[in-house]
Amino acid sequence: MTPNPALGVVFHWLGGLASGSFYVPYRAVKRWSWETYWLVGGVFSWIVAPWLLAGLLTRDLLPVLGGAPFSSLFWCFFFGLLWGVGGLTFGLTMRYLGLSLGMAIVMGLCAAFGTLMPPIVGGQFVSEVLGTTSGRVILLGIAVCLLGIAIAGYAGVQKEKSMPAAAQQEAIKEFNLRKGFLVAVLSGVMSACFAYGLAAGDPIKALTVAHGTNPLWQGLPVLVPVLLGGFTTNFVWTVLLNIRNKTGHEYVTGEVATVFTDPGGPQPIEETALTGPTSSVLTHAPTQILRETVRVPLVSNYLFCALAGVTWYMQFFFYTMGETKMGAYKFSSWTIHMASIVIFSTLWGIGLREWKGASGLAIRLLMLGLGVLLGSTLIIGYGNFLATVTTR
Repeated sequence: MTPNPALGVVFHWLGGLASGSFYVPYRAVKRWSWETYWLVGGVFSWIVAPWLLAGLLTRDLLPVLGGAPFSSLFWCFFFGLLWGVGGLTFGLTMRYLGLSLGMAIVMGLCAAFGTLMPPIVGGQFVSEVLGTTSGRVILLGIAVCLLGIAIAGYAGVQKEKSMPAAAQQEAIKEFNLRKGFLVAVLSGVMSACFAYGLAAGDPIKALTVAHGTNPLWQGLPVLVPVLLGGFTTNFVWTVLLNIRNKTGHEYVTGEVATVFTDPGGPQPIEETALTGPTSSVLTHAPTQILRETVRVPLVSNYLFCALAGVTWYMQFFFYTMGETKMGAYKFSSWTIHMASIVIFSTLWGIGLREWKGASGLAIRLLMLGLGVLLGSTLIIGYGNFLATVTTR
């Protein structure tokens, strides 16, 4: 396939848009605990969508997976398991550091490890990256991306500082820099394992192309074992939460007893797609003073979870397409993906008025960070373009 880095960058932007948007449908899910809607959405993210689209767009999916080297399938699945750990500990990072600082550390580490480790392990880093003009331009783009993530994170810190003390305490109830940093490192490194899983799937890509699959779709069969690994980790954790919190009935129950509390008493911690993996375990029931049976919109909950799950999957649908267009330096796709996620999730935050009331300094830093991140994707794209028109 002829490389086209400009088109590849566009595909990665679309993937970043999907990743930055997937949590929006979850906002419409009513009266379900985090573990319930996360698992329902995950079934569509990690099982239904990968199998369905790979089956429709590639040739001989089952024979390809059946004929793939066991080592390739194993490492795809294994790195998917580890990536699942990174996703679950991401919520703990947000709990201890807050969204802005936690996001900056996790995404920065994920971008660095996920981009640089594959060529280092493959023995290509010195000769094909440091030793070429195009490779050095790509490294510059990676550095600019990390700078942009740091600036965006610092903008978030300034935003939180400009909030009243009571609001800061409300936003980050259990701030702990030491503990949060250690968990963020674990989350960032483990989250980067998705990139390793995709790299381990190269023999599967070659096999599906040999069966007649359009090279543009060659990455789709690889997503099947990688996401199966991620599903396994998340399935075990969410089912344990269902058992611990006695929420397993939510999948089929159309009515629930809602507990109302004294407004002056302790309030439950709000669960979100970011904080849910930890707050679900640690939330204690408030003092009960009134109980009322309310209807749960089961059909709409399943529909919105399905929409969220498929939207999440589309980030890697477009990612695999973009990777095929990046040429010899396809490892740089991971940095573009991370930058795009930060850009679009931040834009969603602005659109949802999460930055309302932020200081002028925080807004200026945010705009600078987004500009730097956008620039990093263009630099990396240019580096890949140089590789298509120059020789070493």
